Amino acid sequence: MRSSLIKLHIAVFLWGFTGVLGRLINLNEGLLVWYRLLITITALLIIAIKQKAFQVLSFKQILHLFIVGTIIALHWVCFYGSIKASNVSVCLTCLSSAGLFTAFLEPFMLRTPFKLSEIMLSLLGIAGICLIFHFDTKFRNGILIGMLATLLSVIFSIFNKKLVVDIAPKTIMLYELLGGFLVLTLLMPFYLHYFPTSHLFPSKLDWVWLTIMSLVCTVLAMDLSLQALKKMSVFTQNLALNLEPVYGIILAFVIYKENDDLSISFYLGFALIASSVAFQMYSMLKKKSLNGST
Repeated sequence: MRSSLIKLHIAVFLWGFTGVLGRLINLNEGLLVWYRLLITITALLIIAIKQKAFQVLSFKQILHLFIVGTIIALHWVCFYGSIKASNVSVCLTCLSSAGLFTAFLEPFMLRTPFKLSEIMLSLLGIAGICLIFHFDTKFRNGILIGMLATLLSVIFSIFNKKLVVDIAPKTIMLYELLGGFLVLTLLMPFYLHYFPTSHLFPSKLDWVWLTIMSLVCTVLAMDLSLQALKKMSVFTQNLALNLEPVYGIILAFVIYKENDDLSISFYLGFALIASSVAFQMYSMLKKKSLNGST
């Protein structure tokens, strides 16, 4: 369990870094995700060929993975759309709502009992988001898009919990991201029609950031998270995901000086969110201690 938690927190830190990279890349959110998927799939195919790690799947399994991959792709589009509509700090703060969505959706989708304690603690994080939403009106569009990105992330985490039992992590990634890439490719002409841009191709520096984002923050991070998910619940994973805003916001403060653009309401809201994370982690660790888990 301890090694799984370490892997999960490394993955969460890397995911927090993607927000910083997303702001550096001079592409709109749709094209950014399309190129990220292209590089990631190419890398996964090379790894699979080199390691001879192709796993034969049924049509039903492939279809399920393609559906989840589509949700992942849409999550990324919303994630980077939120950053471009507000900033890295606000977008990452929205991810703290993962606990609330999970507390409701996981019991419904996996047919497990609802836990009132999880719902109550998650509501504390939502109160923090509402505080930021109410007072920092310039960030409202970014918050709404960020909340949608979080909802999509919880849905694909729950689906992955079902799939990770029988399928190797790298196989899951390859099929899921391939499915997301194919669907996004089909949608791209319509997307560019409604959201036109003059930057269709990455610059030389954009290729550098995209490569780091794809290989380190996607392939490595997703592999670590899927390995961890084999030995822990979706709620535990999304609990750790609440630390993604902490890592990402610290990086955004250091690199972009975003703290100069944020009002006191942001810090008050973030304090509520941090409190919910602290209580949730304390509750989880106490429960594990009582059960004698390591």
